[in-house]
Amino acid sequence: MATKSILKNVNISGEQFERTFVKALNEAEDTKYKPAQLTRECKEITGDKIKGFFGKQ
Repeated sequence: MATKSILKNVNISGEQFERTFVKALNEAEDTKYKPAQLTRECKEITGDKIKGFFGKQ
């Protein structure tokens, strides 16, 4: 995620929106992180290999 999108100011007007926002924050805090199982091998490719990877010669 880009840093600029994290640092934006958010103006919430209206009691209903305020309550909804606080509720969403509380629910997000209670959500546990689930680690993902990686199923594919990762390789580093550079230079001309990149073109070949995308099928261009």
